[in-house]
Parts: sequence; structure tokens; C-alpha cells
Amino acid sequence: MGNAFYIAYQATKPEILIAGFGLAILLFDFLLDKRDKNLNAALALIGLTFASLALLMLGFTAPGHGISRFLHLQFAPPSYTGFDGSYTLDAFAILAKLVIAVATAIVVLLSVKYMEIEEANLGEYYALLLFAAVGMMFLVSGADLIVLFVALELMALCEYVLTGFLRGSRRSNEAAVKFFLLGAFSSGLLLYGMSLLYGIGGSTKLSMIAERLRDRPASDPLSWVALITLLAGIFFKIAAVPFHQWTPDTYEGAPTSITAFISVAPKVASFAFLIRILLAGLWPLRAEWQALTIGVAIATMTVGNLAAITQTNIKRFFGYSTIAHVGYLLLGLVAAADGNEAGLQAIVIYLIVYAFMNLGAFAVIIVMRRKDLIGDEIDDFAGLMSRAPGLAILMLIFLLSLAGIPPTAGFIGKYFVFLSLIQTGHYYLAVLGVAYAVVALYYYFRVVVAMFMKRPLDETPLATGLALRLALGVTLGMTLLIGVYPQPVIVLAREAVRPFFS
Repeated sequence: MGNAFYIAYQATKPEILIAGFGLAILLFDFLLDKRDKNLNAALALIGLTFASLALLMLGFTAPGHGISRFLHLQFAPPSYTGFDGSYTLDAFAILAKLVIAVATAIVVLLSVKYMEIEEANLGEYYALLLFAAVGMMFLVSGADLIVLFVALELMALCEYVLTGFLRGSRRSNEAAVKFFLLGAFSSGLLLYGMSLLYGIGGSTKLSMIAERLRDRPASDPLSWVALITLLAGIFFKIAAVPFHQWTPDTYEGAPTSITAFISVAPKVASFAFLIRILLAGLWPLRAEWQALTIGVAIATMTVGNLAAITQTNIKRFFGYSTIAHVGYLLLGLVAAADGNEAGLQAIVIYLIVYAFMNLGAFAVIIVMRRKDLIGDEIDDFAGLMSRAPGLAILMLIFLLSLAGIPPTAGFIGKYFVFLSLIQTGHYYLAVLGVAYAVVALYYYFRVVVAMFMKRPLDETPLATGLALRLALGVTLGMTLLIGVYPQPVIVLAREAVRPFFS
């Protein structure tokens, strides 16, 4: 009993650490003067650092002695299933949690300057970020419908509050209400699908549901209804068409640091949830959900790319850009449905590189924010090259990566998606994806044209703090490093998806 308890504690140690630091921030905040509120961010970073180290200790082994231990690290995590089969800790979960922890840490760095300008630098802001990360981490490891739903709602509730965190902003309040109402509707659909799966499987465990589905005919109407309603709820969380309506409004109205957070960390967790439930629970219905995914992926790429062309607000612009990227990610799932390991590997690689390049772009947007200027219109970037050449070049690199231009990390993500489609014979999807990548290049260069070829509307110098510079350095370094030397990420992704095909 004692040994089982210790193993369970070690498996959930990252979540326990982050939750503990979130509670500590709520208590610590009462002791701080207004000028010392940045210490809350420091405490959040310490908690995320400890959680990341715990994940590294779980996932990596170091054979040898001395310096060789650090030169020959191997990604070889244990395969642990605990809490009566409700919680799974494998290579996929550990890597996804690492991405979530790092992305949340970068958002904390982005938030320091931004929340000071908005005069909303409060302890509960950072606590909610950490609690959202806890929900995401449990979502990644969930192997039971109840655990998955509770984790998803913990993540979602924190997102709703953070979206409306600027209580004096009408845009922020409106975005939060829309997000909450549509989110509640999607949760209802999701829960209805889960209840049908429980009726089919007689259990909330994904493994038991998969066994019962194998015994049912492919044309079973109850299975179809469960699949459709379940996917509708999940497609809302990942912003796939036609459940994307909340995305541009939420991106525009939320605090920019939270827009950056919503665009990355919940996407990683929601795609991990989607992968886990489709491959571990609904694998017997793979022909059915593959057909649905193909249609949704095409619609998502189409709407995301074409709608982005007409946007003038940079945050709405990135909202539709995110929708387009979700379409590319769904293409990897189409390949995975054919039993192609490279399809799932492509999704993992894409999520990793997307986290860094998208957060880097939002870091530049946050630099534009000042007391007298919101700085979230594309025209606000006019003449940035003459005002702040370094920031203009950074934004150019992030935009090139988002467009999939080598030698940036974004090219690696798109390359593996298209490769998996070719390997599985979905040539028309690969051609369509390449065509939309060309469209994406056009609308990303609208921002480039504004930065490099237009006159500045404002000559006021732009200032960045230490935390913001650190976030820009990390995102830039990873965007270029993965693009130039992608092998470590490729190996990590390959090991992460192996449990699904073993």
C-alpha cells in the first residue's frame, strides 16, 4: 500500500507542485505591497520550474557517471497506470506536460509588463494560470471519462475568468461572456457524448469502452451519435470549424497575455485529449472519425486562411491564423487513423514548434502596448523597422515560421504533416495543405509589409522589460534551433507516440 501510494505521488508530483504554488500565491499576495506584485510572477515561475524538473526526472534517464550523465540523456519514461486505471503517465503525457509547463512559464514572463500597464497585476491572475495548467496536465493523463471531463472544466473555467480579467474593459467582459456561453454549450455536447459512451461500455474507462465498441457493428446509430456529439465538444476546445466562432472575439477581447496563453497551452492539452480519446477509446470507430476529421480539417483550413486575409486587428488576425493551424494538425490525425505513426508524430512536433513561434509573435504584440496605445491593430506595426529594428526582425522570423518557411521550426512541423499524408495516400489533402500554406504566406506578409514598407504612425520608442526580453530570447532561440537542428524534437516526438502503436 505504501509503495503504491509513493508511486502515485511521484506520478502526480508535477500537478501537486503547481497546485501548491498556485495556492501559495493566493496567500502570499496579501503580504505584498502594490509595488512588489511582480513577486507573484516570480513565485509562479519557481513552481513551474520545479514541476518541469520533476517531469524531466520522470521522463529522462542518464546512464554513466559524471559529465557523461548530462551528455547522454535518454527519453525513456515509465508506463504507469494508476488510480484504478483512471490516470496514465507515459511518454506522450510527459512530453505534452513539459510543453504546457514551458508555455505557461513564457506566458508568465509576458504578463509581468503587460499586467503592470493594465494595472491588474494581481496574485489571483498568476494563480489562475497555474490552476489552468493543472487542469491541462490531468487532461493529458486522463484515461477515464470522469477524470477527463473534470480536468477539461478546470482548464476551461480558469480560461473564462482570465479572459474577463480586465474588469474595467468592455471588450474583455464581452469576450468572457461569449466564451463562457459557447463553452457551456460545447461542454453539454461533450458530456452527452460521454454519457452515451458510458452506456455503451458500461464503464467510464477508455479501455473498457474500446472493448465494447469492437463488439458492436460499424453502423450502430448509438455509436455514431456518441462519436459526433463527443467530437463536437472537443472541436470547440481546439477551435475547429464549425465550432470556431468564439476564437476571434475571445482573442480580440482577452488581455493579450491571455490571448497568447489560450492560443498555445490549451491547444496542446485539448489535442492530447483528442488523441487519447480517439486512439485509446474510439479506435474501433477509426474509419468513422477519420471521415469526419477530413471534412472538418478541410473546412477549418479554408475558413481560417481565407478569413485571416481580411482582418485588420492583429489579435483577430492571429485568431483566424490559429484556426488554420488547427486544420493542419487535424490532417496529422487523418494519417494516424490509418495506423501511420508519422501522423501522430507530426502532430506532436507541430504543437511543440507552434508553442514557441506563436508565443514569440504575441511577445512582440505585447511590446506595442503602452498606456496611451492598445497596439493591437496591424497599422500599429507600420514602420516598426525604423522604430525598433530588432523587434521587426524578430516578428519577421516568427511570421516566417508560422508560414512554414525554412529554416524555421514552422517548416519542420508542416513538412512532417505533409509527409504523413503522402505516406498514407492522402495526396489531395497534402496538395490542399500546400496550397493553403501559400495563402498563409500572403496574409502573414501583410504584417511584414506594414513593418518594413510603411511609414510609422508613432515615433515613440518602445520599451521592454527583463522578463519580456527573456521570453523573446527563449522563443526566438527555440524557433531557430528546431528549424536548423530538429533531430532531438523528432526523436522525442517519435518516442512519445510509440505507446499508441505498441
